Amino acid sequence: MKRMVILGAGESGVGAAILAKVKGYEVFVSDMGEIKPHYAALLEQHSIPYESGKHTAELILNADEVVKSPGIPDTAPMVKALIEQGTPIISEIEFAARYTQAKMICITGSNGKTTTTSLIYDMLRRAGLDVGLAGNIGNSLALQVAQQDRQYYVIELSSFQLDNMYDFRANIAILLNITPDHLDRYNYEFQNYINAKMRITRNQRREDAFIYWSGDPVIDKEIKKLRPTATLYPFGEGKAAAVGNETADAAGCERKMNVAFVDGRNMVVQAFELMELPVELLSLKGKHNQYNSMAAAITAQLLNIKNDVIRECLTTFEGVEHRLQYVATIRGVRWINDSKATNVNSCWYALEAMTTPTVLILGGKDKGNDYSEIDELVKEKCHTLVFMGLHNEKLVEHFEKLKIKNSELKIIDTHTLADAVRACYEAAQPGDTVLLSPCCASFDLFKSYEDRGEQFMQAVRNL
Repeated sequence: MKRMVILGAGESGVGAAILAKVKGYEVFVSDMGEIKPHYAALLEQHSIPYESGKHTAELILNADEVVKSPGIPDTAPMVKALIEQGTPIISEIEFAARYTQAKMICITGSNGKTTTTSLIYDMLRRAGLDVGLAGNIGNSLALQVAQQDRQYYVIELSSFQLDNMYDFRANIAILLNITPDHLDRYNYEFQNYINAKMRITRNQRREDAFIYWSGDPVIDKEIKKLRPTATLYPFGEGKAAAVGNETADAAGCERKMNVAFVDGRNMVVQAFELMELPVELLSLKGKHNQYNSMAAAITAQLLNIKNDVIRECLTTFEGVEHRLQYVATIRGVRWINDSKATNVNSCWYALEAMTTPTVLILGGKDKGNDYSEIDELVKEKCHTLVFMGLHNEKLVEHFEKLKIKNSELKIIDTHTLADAVRACYEAAQPGDTVLLSPCCASFDLFKSYEDRGEQFMQAVRNL
């Protein structure tokens, strides 16, 4: 009997443990932190031994294989010890895929993953397909495979999950964009992060699909270098779409479908039949969401979902929590929760969507950010910046330099949520928007970006 050790007892870890137990492995779960009662109860229900608050070497280093939760870095002492002795370490997604014949629709990118994943899942579900939602959102893929396997899975994949995937194959792989993120995890080398994202094309065959934004220069360069085997399906706007065509030809793969704007107004999907939809009818606003909608539309057409269903989803989908989520209008000021903006590029997209003078809340755990990416939009759209974090020194240093060029820009440095919300309330004028789009991870003051968003919305409602 093979021994499977699971490191991390969250959603993915517990799901992997249950699947391993169902498949006849000897299973042990270890978590350095406290295991949530719900997950501990699941492990006990399935008679799976576990430990919390420690990693016991003699119970871990004898594993035949290890499933590592994506949040655990390779620099963790126990992981380093496993690597040194040559123990195979895989992700929950890699493990679960061994035991299902389902079609895998996989989405990654620095920004837009959750929205696009949720939109595609909504399309498949409305079309009546037997589909599960997994990865960074939804339930553990392994748990679904163990308890109620599906014919299709729509999976949001982070770079951390892709790092430990080797034999996994995406039938449809979607890469939305690549901009610097998580550089602290990748030795502050952008190429290391790029390499992780491009692993989504690993093991794909000619009959598989690789859907990507043709306007992203990083993706364009990697496609020319790696020459993916899958059929390429670029989406973009105007000339960017034409670049995608050339890239597809250069890579030697047939391009069967393209999506582009026509005259900046209509989104056109050319595939088995033509679908045209005015951009203003899209329920998700902002240029980034137009791209997300394009990627979802291509996916749906590849799966032979009728255009009527695609149109219905694109015009009625309500979006996801903590991503440009409307909170309230108070004293003529709109408050928007974009707590999911944990990197600079995501904040850029949020600012790009703003149509009124903006008070912008930034701050949190810096991941090696380059804030200069949003300088022009800050100058154009923001009259006040409010910093909210334990260590705002880097933000202060960067934007004080910007203030020299724009003396009207106001900067307020705070270190608690309550102080930040109060500062915004006092700085905003009727007709303004207060935008929480932090650019940073949430772990200095909050448990997660969800916790940050929930606390922000509650504080706004209490005004």
